[in-house]
Amino acid sequence: MSGGGLLVAGTTSDAGKSVVTAGICRWLVRQGVKVAPFKAQNMSLNSFVTREGAEIGRAQAMQAQACRIEPTALMNPVLLKPGGDRTSQVVLMGKPVGEMSARGYHGGRQEALLGTVLDCLAELRGTYDAVICEGAGSPAEINLRRTDIVNMGIARNAGLPVLVVGDIDRGGVFASFFGTVALLSPEDQALVAGFLVNKFRGDVSLLEPGLEMLHGLTGRRTYGVLPFQHGLGIDEEDGLRISLRGTVRESNTAPPVGEDVLRVAVCAIPLMSNFTDVDALAAEPGVVVRFVDRPEELADADLVVIPGTRGTVQALEWLRERGLADALVRRAAEQRPVLGVCGGFQILGEHIDDEVESRRGSVDGLGVLPLRVRFAREKTLTRPVGEALGERVEGYEIHHGVAQLTGGEAFLDGCRVGQTWGTHWHGSLESDGFRRAFLREVAAATGRRFVPAADTSFAALREEQLDRLGDLIEQHADTDALWRLIESGAPQGLPFIPPGAPA
Repeated sequence: MSGGGLLVAGTTSDAGKSVVTAGICRWLVRQGVKVAPFKAQNMSLNSFVTREGAEIGRAQAMQAQACRIEPTALMNPVLLKPGGDRTSQVVLMGKPVGEMSARGYHGGRQEALLGTVLDCLAELRGTYDAVICEGAGSPAEINLRRTDIVNMGIARNAGLPVLVVGDIDRGGVFASFFGTVALLSPEDQALVAGFLVNKFRGDVSLLEPGLEMLHGLTGRRTYGVLPFQHGLGIDEEDGLRISLRGTVRESNTAPPVGEDVLRVAVCAIPLMSNFTDVDALAAEPGVVVRFVDRPEELADADLVVIPGTRGTVQALEWLRERGLADALVRRAAEQRPVLGVCGGFQILGEHIDDEVESRRGSVDGLGVLPLRVRFAREKTLTRPVGEALGERVEGYEIHHGVAQLTGGEAFLDGCRVGQTWGTHWHGSLESDGFRRAFLREVAAATGRRFVPAADTSFAALREEQLDRLGDLIEQHADTDALWRLIESGAPQGLPFIPPGAPA
């Protein structure tokens, strides 16, 4: 017997689909429901590696955590990783299968993947009581509807009821709700059960007349009004702006334990990937994290982080054009802490040979760390465990670059020279003991009287955040009506709103 399901769509990108999906998942699992997340197709540079070595979007990994289950490739069968020249790497069932232009993908390749996507969803629905699916962008992208496999395409083929989320904080939410429905075909409209208002500030009673009018115009009810709250983002799909507004960077943290704070500057390089690596730093009391793109912004930083990127050579060129490359080299020579992660690690090396990602061939790196990098066609996707600074460390690796070390002190399968550190491991700073030891090293190198808090648990902060999302759904949505949707599908007899989809 197939389990229940729901598709959480949005009037726009960043309407809050990922957060609402995670919140519904956490609410359900607390009710004893066996639930899983699903997103047919994700476009993101923010990815994660499952235990079986599959690459999926980080948002789905966090939604799986909300469900208290291990993430798998079934939960995000298609991942698109944007690169240069308007192309994306296509990751199918957790493994890269090639590069493709948007025209080529939407011109036929996407539609061909519908069977795989439906098979994955069916397998999840056969295993779990409920599957909460997340859409992408808007379901009313009329130019892409013919080949859609992530919004109404999946809803139609799997018979899923659709809940449309709108961000009222950016304005125009009533027009967006109405217009979204009115641009869908009669068959698609029949599955749109209603709406969920997100990020509302103020007195809900002032909103109710508008919700009643919307019901009269569309025949569809509103299933809840979620208040605006800081720090409720999970690991979003993409975008520095989104990341800066998310999770721990907006959460209230305790005051510094020591007399000084530590200032961390993260280079906002092009095609930045897994920028969430620094969230664990920002969760520490007394650590201030900011993203920078000018050399003068490194001057007062105690630690500079060069994060991962989907375009190592492009990011290296950007650093040189901005004057940041020279500033980083000077900083390393002055024994001031620098940490390179994945692509950032490769940039710090002596030489890069890339016939895969940028196809630029032989390129000189910054020459700060003793390594040479050769890009292999096969991608490394692993979940390593090791030790550094006397502490156990867990991480995950996602890279084509193969590092050949020619010196330095060993550090998480990378190396360290003085106060410059490099590793391919993402997520290492989420290991609490290692993070504290690393920050003590940074404080000692910079002369800061900073003391890491002894009781900061990044995993516990994640859990608290997911529980807050569950609370938001439980307290501000009609959960009985939501469960009826999940269990029984969209209500029968929903009216058609003209004009419908264009011919």
